[in-house]
Amino acid sequence: DKAVLVQYLSMLGLTVYISVFLSLTHLPLNGRSLLLSPCLSETPEARVLERAVLESRVREMEEENRQIRLQLNQLQGTAGQPADGGNYGNAAWGASADTGPDDVENTAEERANHTECPRSPTILKCELIHVACVCAGHNASRDVVTLVKSILFHRRNPLHFHFITDAVANQILSSLFQSWMVPSVQVSFYDADELKSEVSWIPNKHYSGIYGLMKLTLTKALPSDLTKVIVLDTDITFATDIAELWAIFRKFTDKQVIGLVENQSDWYLGNLWKNHKPWPALGRGFNTGVILLYLERLRRIGWEQMWRLTAERELMSMLSTSLADQDIFNAFIKQNPVLVHQLPCFWNVQLSDHTRSEQCYTEVSDLKVIHWNSPKKLRVKNKHVEFFRNLYLTFLEYDGNLLRRELFGCPSQATSESVRLQGALEELDEDDQCYDFRRERITVHRVHLYFLQYEYTPAGDDTDVTLVAQLSMDRLQMLEAICKHWEGPISLALYMSDAEAQQFLRYAQASEVLKNRKNVGYHIVYKEGQFYPVNLVRNVALRNANTPYVFLADVDFLPMYGLYDYLRKSVVQLDMAHTKKALVVPAFETLRYRLSFPKSKAELLSMLDMGTLYTFRYHVWTKGHAPTNYAKWRTATTPYKVEWEADFEPYVVVKRDCPEYDQRFVGFGWNKVSHIMELDAQEYDLMVLPNAFMIHMPHAPSFDISKFRSSPGYRYCLQTLKEEFHQDLSRKYGAAALKYLTAQRNI
Repeated sequence: DKAVLVQYLSMLGLTVYISVFLSLTHLPLNGRSLLLSPCLSETPEARVLERAVLESRVREMEEENRQIRLQLNQLQGTAGQPADGGNYGNAAWGASADTGPDDVENTAEERANHTECPRSPTILKCELIHVACVCAGHNASRDVVTLVKSILFHRRNPLHFHFITDAVANQILSSLFQSWMVPSVQVSFYDADELKSEVSWIPNKHYSGIYGLMKLTLTKALPSDLTKVIVLDTDITFATDIAELWAIFRKFTDKQVIGLVENQSDWYLGNLWKNHKPWPALGRGFNTGVILLYLERLRRIGWEQMWRLTAERELMSMLSTSLADQDIFNAFIKQNPVLVHQLPCFWNVQLSDHTRSEQCYTEVSDLKVIHWNSPKKLRVKNKHVEFFRNLYLTFLEYDGNLLRRELFGCPSQATSESVRLQGALEELDEDDQCYDFRRERITVHRVHLYFLQYEYTPAGDDTDVTLVAQLSMDRLQMLEAICKHWEGPISLALYMSDAEAQQFLRYAQASEVLKNRKNVGYHIVYKEGQFYPVNLVRNVALRNANTPYVFLADVDFLPMYGLYDYLRKSVVQLDMAHTKKALVVPAFETLRYRLSFPKSKAELLSMLDMGTLYTFRYHVWTKGHAPTNYAKWRTATTPYKVEWEADFEPYVVVKRDCPEYDQRFVGFGWNKVSHIMELDAQEYDLMVLPNAFMIHMPHAPSFDISKFRSSPGYRYCLQTLKEEFHQDLSRKYGAAALKYLTAQRNI
């Protein structure tokens, strides 16, 4: 009866279950039933109904408490030994000493006040958690960011990520973490090329290739003083604090060196198809998407030699691995079962087809780690896949800026860059009318280089030219047209939110034009702040061009057909390698959304005369391109030099090591003008190309130009920044820069 059950719960120290039980039964301890109204509960029929409801709920509570007693008995009976020790392949899924609500090291008070939620062993506050990943290539670099986001979202401890990378992933991730600046996060990189010789002798059929074997080398790759590490595949999503997983190291026996979750498919049982012969494994085998490696103990037992001997022995009959490192880990464990600590399966819920993953949990809220280990990834079959997919997409599109938070009670070590930025921030006057503009200049934006696959080696004749531009989501439709007009390499910086970056990814992968172009580098600069940091975004694109010359353009211009080859010839003709020149590509515009693009200069001149085309901005900003001298260009057959004039902002071809854009200019106004002014200050000759042109395509006004037109404060601050730029130019270039100040005053 109810009173006996309450007394029993009290004896177990499960005081919280008493309140749960009473709330479920709606019965005060010494009072009348509240299941039915006081009047109705006096009737015989009502009492029968009430008793049936009560009995049903009591049975539910008894079953729940039976599970709790089982866990308590396991803890008491093993005196600290894991309940699943030695019981490989047959342990109750989801039931383990690691998940019990009690812990031998907890105080009596803690044991008396636990909730129905399983309690994991605790770790020290501010204890550093080490996480290792093998990451190679552009796609894996994107995947690992989503993994990292899910870890950062839940974490309450400092983290040290150890990445074994190829050159591509190293460049991408080192730039990303440097610009992300997450407090209490350290990152180390290890060259995968230096480890290839350790595993290159192993034939491997798995799609991960040689990198799928790299986890075998971690005792050698990682620092010798690193004792423990959590090893993760890049296709993992965390749904809980990684500290809970780290704490399981405390559950290891003295002999255990590796923690793994049982494999949830029938692969190692060898019954998937006729003549299927998997590598040897203990029972169902283990999945290596989530591994606890006790590095110190592994080194002590001679891990490197042991796994090599295992691999050599099995390869004599198996000939190659099918599941990369996982096959070798399993063969090793088969021979040495005492060395493995089996983790509860919700620490690696494997979402490949035909798995038993649904038996890992009774509620999706029980999940700890989701592993997208099917080649189908998000399209895998599972009755809860919609929930898993939404969880994954949440982190995929989550604003990474929100993860730049300090850990409560765990102050992070200040880096030289963070100290510099803090000093610069303190120097700003918050009462300054242009405070927001000045703050934007010192804002550090996250940057993800080479968001999509990029494969391009510059031409060997040192004449190659990269088109450099920046864009945001509202100019995405221009990309296909530009790729059709420009066959050479392109470096694009895209200013987007995390969610917009994923929209762009889907757009690019669905485009036949874009997905077939491997010589376009897409670099994501993540949104932050109220202004469009146009020159910062341009500089990201400029820095990541890998050819000797760059064509500094805007994304809403279409270059003439054949411009890439023409520019390369012009580079040679004008001896760009040995002189300081900026080659001007004359700019035109159309007001028509549908344009029959001119195939030659003669055709363009005809359209100009007919009024189909115009010289760029002739009707709103003549000064911007008037020095190009369009009248002379009409008949020119050879390049001609023009002089700098105030507000001149042509599109130019220069050496890649040209001055960068001045990042104080954000949004609309003076962002290109200031750059051309600095080129002139450095004595670049402005040479107009006689047979080159580009055409601006119409689009709606940007948000920033609307702000410029409507806000007197915006225009005041732009003028203030101009004056400060002139002063800086004078300090940098001396008397030669006085002409810019004079020219500005004469406008």
